[in-house]
Amino acid sequence: MTGKAKPKKHTAKELAAKLDAATTNRGGGKAGLADRSGVEKGGHAKLECPHCKVTAPDLKSMQIHHDARHPKIPFEEAKLANLHATHVVETSKPRPGVRGSLKK
Repeated sequence: MTGKAKPKKHTAKELAAKLDAATTNRGGGKAGLADRSGVEKGGHAKLECPHCKVTAPDLKSMQIHHDARHPKIPFEEAKLANLHATHVVETSKPRPGVRGSLKK
């Protein structure tokens, strides 16, 4: 006999959330390392902080990082390193992506 007001089965929403979490590439671990580092063009890390070498995907994110981590140094957009401009594109390699199902 089960307890009061306790569901015996999992809901469809809960099962779908578990399946999505298990099969979607979130960009972490070794699979997302190239994507986060910005080494290959097409990665989501476009800008690099000149002070601490942290990468960010866009200017607004880099400005938020700069205001939080380097508040005493004035923010200068010209000093940021554009990682997409410095690396050569290799068309033979697949471009990294964050959201994509591993289930075929």
